[in-house]
Amino acid sequence: MKEQDKPWKTLSKHTVYDNPWIRIEHHEVINPSNKAGIYGLVHFKNTAVSVFPIDQEGNTYLVGQFRYTLDEYSWELPEGGCLIQDGEIPLEAAKRELEEETGFKATDWKELGTCYLSNSVTDEKAYMFLAQGLQMGVAAPEETESLKIKKLPVHEVFQMAENGEIQDALSLLTILKVKALIS
Repeated sequence: MKEQDKPWKTLSKHTVYDNPWIRIEHHEVINPSNKAGIYGLVHFKNTAVSVFPIDQEGNTYLVGQFRYTLDEYSWELPEGGCLIQDGEIPLEAAKRELEEETGFKATDWKELGTCYLSNSVTDEKAYMFLAQGLQMGVAAPEETESLKIKKLPVHEVFQMAENGEIQDALSLLTILKVKALIS
């Protein structure tokens, strides 16, 4: 099979749930074995962004919060949604999320790449950024966020990722990109 071949055929699809952030679709398909089947797709209306901030002393900042979906606490990089449907571009969203969650603004930005976060069930795309030249401003978390900020040396974040203390996929991918860049 060639990479450009499309082994799946969509027979029909319909929306089973829709809200301002996601749409869930049910698809009737013919699968690669040429058999009838079903597929569920979660479409995210926003694009995800993640920011790895590094200050002048070589520290970074993690955001801690309780994640309703997991029913547990999570340490992550500053991240959030890019309002693509409103014309927002990923870099502007990354700048907004960094300031909103940590209070920092950055003068130097580098895009680290893109990724898909769980491409077997969703089309959610994410953009990863490195932010340097940090300047303190005022944090303004959303009403759904009760955040704690943890300042620590960059190498300790690498260790937390390796030890499983950070489990958020987008944070882990961004950390991996930064580690490869500065190692």
